[in-house]
Amino acid sequence: MLIASPLDSVPTESTDRVRGPVLTPGQLGYTEELAGFNLLLEQRPAVVVGATGPADVRAAVRFAARHGLPVAVQATGHGQVRSAEGAVLITTHRMDGVRIDPVRRTARVGAGTRWEQVIHEAAGFGLAPLNGSSPLVGAVGYTLGGGLGVLGRTFGYAADHVVGLDLVTADGTLREVTAQSEPDLFWALRGGKGNFGVVTSMEIALLEVERLYGGTLIFDGSLAPAVLHAWREWTATAPEELTSSVALIRYPDAPGLPVELRGRFRVAVRIAYVGPVAAGERLVAPLRALGPRVVDSLRDLPYSEVASIYADPTEPYAFHERTMMLGALDAEAVDALLGLAGPGTGCPVGLVELRHLGGALARPPRVPSAVSNRDAAYLLFLCPAGGPGAAGVAYAERLLDRLEPFGTGGRYLNFLDSSADEAQIRSAYSEAAYRRLAAVKAVHDPANLFRLTHTVPPLPAESR
Repeated sequence: MLIASPLDSVPTESTDRVRGPVLTPGQLGYTEELAGFNLLLEQRPAVVVGATGPADVRAAVRFAARHGLPVAVQATGHGQVRSAEGAVLITTHRMDGVRIDPVRRTARVGAGTRWEQVIHEAAGFGLAPLNGSSPLVGAVGYTLGGGLGVLGRTFGYAADHVVGLDLVTADGTLREVTAQSEPDLFWALRGGKGNFGVVTSMEIALLEVERLYGGTLIFDGSLAPAVLHAWREWTATAPEELTSSVALIRYPDAPGLPVELRGRFRVAVRIAYVGPVAAGERLVAPLRALGPRVVDSLRDLPYSEVASIYADPTEPYAFHERTMMLGALDAEAVDALLGLAGPGTGCPVGLVELRHLGGALARPPRVPSAVSNRDAAYLLFLCPAGGPGAAGVAYAERLLDRLEPFGTGGRYLNFLDSSADEAQIRSAYSEAAYRRLAAVKAVHDPANLFRLTHTVPPLPAESR
C-alpha cells in the first residue's frame, strides 16, 4: 500500500511502500486501528500506519520527517502520553514475535509483543522475564520506561536486563543498538522511553525462575490502618527476595467482579517471594495475624501464573496515573495517607498503592542506564478512573500534596500520564541524566520528531 499525504497542504505524491494498512480519518478501519487499552485520550492522527515490520516503520518515519509531522507509537495503548492529533501514529501490535534462546537465556521480542506472550514462551524453558503486574502491557514500552516489575527488589529494573535493541531513528535508519555498537543510545533508550526513535525489537535477559511463592492477602477496608502500619514495619526488614505492595482499593460495583470485592473498600497486600515455600509462609505470618482475610491466595505457583498476584483489569477503560517517590516511610507518612484515603474519608481514587523499592532496584546496573531515583525506598501510585474532569483526579493531587513532605522529589516515568508537564518529566531523572538525555536527543532527533512521549527536548546548540 502507498503512503499518501492526508493534508491538503502537502503534495499528494506517494512515498515509500508499506505492507500494513495506511489509514486516514474517515477511512474504514481507522477507528479500530487506534483502539488502545486506556480510553482516556481520543486519538486522531493525520495518518495511522499499521506496521508489520521494520521496513514499514522506516517508511512511516521517513514520511513524517519529510512532511514535518510528529511521530507517535502505540503497541497496546496502556501508556498513552500525548494526543496524536495531526501526527503519524505507528501501531506495532502486528509486530508481536517472541524468540527464546534457552542457551543464552534471552528473548527477542517484537515492538508490539505483550508480556503474556513472553511469559508463556519463556516458561517452556524454565525461564522468566522481568515483567510488570499486568501481562497485557507491551514489553518494549514498559522496559524503555524503566520497568518496575513484580520481582523488582530481587532482580532490579527491567531496563537493567536489556541486551540490545533495533531502533529506527529520525532519519529513517535502522540501527542495532548495544552497549558496544551505540553506547550513548543504549544508555539513553533504557529509561529514556520513546524519545530517540521507534524500537522495532528488543533482546532481554531472562531469569532462571520457574516458581515463586506469591499471591494476595485482601482484608476489609476497616483494617486499613492496622494493615498499612504493619506492612510499613514488615517491609523495613524484608529480604531482597521479597517484593510487595499494599493498596487501598475501592472496587467498582461492576459485573464480573467477585461478590466479596464488588462495590467494596478493601486493602490488599500483594507479595512475590523468590524462595522456599516454608520460608515464605514464615515471612507472611505476621500479616496473616492481623485479622480475617477476605481473600488469601498466597501459594506456591508457577511463574506462568504470576499475573494472578495483582489481577490487573483486563478490559479497556479510562484511567489517570499519578505518582511520587518516597523516602523512609514512617508512621507519620502512613497516617497522612490514611487521613485522605483511609476508611470513612470518601476517597474517590479507586487505587491508592504503596510499592516497596530498595534491594536490587537501588543498585546501579552493570551497564549504566538513564533510570534514576534509585535512592527511593517506596513509591506512591494513584490511579483514579474516569475521563477528563473525574472527581478522583483533583483528589489525587490533594494526596500528592499531602505526601509531598515525605517525598524524594522524584517520580517513576511509567506512572506519569498525559497530564505530566516538563518539570514532572524532569523529576523522573537526576539532573545529570536529564542533561545527557537532552544531549543524545540533540544528536539523533534534533527536530524533536519523537515528541509525543515523555518528551526530553533536544539540548540547544549553544548549550552543547
